[in-house]
Amino acid sequence: MKKKLNFLFVITVLFCVSNASAQNPKFHIYLCFGQSNMEGNAKFEPQDTLVNKRFKVLEAVDCENLNRKKGQWYTAVPPLTRCTTGLTPADYFGREMIANLPSDVKVGVINVAVGGCKIELFDKDNYESYVSSSPQWLKSTVAQYDGNPYARLVEMAKIAQKDGVIKGILLHQGESNTNDTLWTKKVKIVYDNLLKDLNLKAENTPLLAGEVVHADQGGVCASMNTIIATLPEVIPNSYVISSSGCPDAADNLHFTAEGYRMLGKRYATKMLEVLKK
Repeated sequence: MKKKLNFLFVITVLFCVSNASAQNPKFHIYLCFGQSNMEGNAKFEPQDTLVNKRFKVLEAVDCENLNRKKGQWYTAVPPLTRCTTGLTPADYFGREMIANLPSDVKVGVINVAVGGCKIELFDKDNYESYVSSSPQWLKSTVAQYDGNPYARLVEMAKIAQKDGVIKGILLHQGESNTNDTLWTKKVKIVYDNLLKDLNLKAENTPLLAGEVVHADQGGVCASMNTIIATLPEVIPNSYVISSSGCPDAADNLHFTAEGYRMLGKRYATKMLEVLKK
């Protein structure tokens, strides 16, 4: 009987050690989703391709042109969303994070974003009706995620959880929902689903939501920022990231590369504040 108990003890210890080594608490992972500004609209420049190996991206699609495969980690050299997308807030979020965290901490991002989409695309119970009534160009992008971007985000997140710990969620979306007073409640549906599907706790999983192009840059959807500002009233552990002063492109809808750099660093500054609490 004693030998049997000793054997069970050894097996338990080995199991715990195996699990501990599989999930590295010093590998911080962030989920990123949204529409075109999270997808990355501006072309990245030579300075943006110099990336510390502590900053990683989990590829969400197969990219032959980048020699990357879905579900595998790579140094976070842009593009971080799909095979031909541009610079995103996630790029400089990750850089700023590792610059201010201990040298033995890694940061990884998963970016699933679809230009032009409404937040309804990420509602796992209602996305099909939204996609079916969408224009073909949006359907084509959605098809790269096998028709369900939310499911792809969760799929990749579960892979990532084998390696590290999800520390937060980054959202940049709202242009296609401009003046939609139900937007905050719709975001909460997505947020709550992510918590449930990934076994996360709200108090440990902040949601950071960026403003759309600001009125001070002539943003055509700037009125949406008034609604985005109320998100913490609906999701207590959420924070709004200001886009004030972030340069935008000629369309007054997307940020320039410099705008994405500034916005990404602001996401990181807020996240670092939250981590200290």
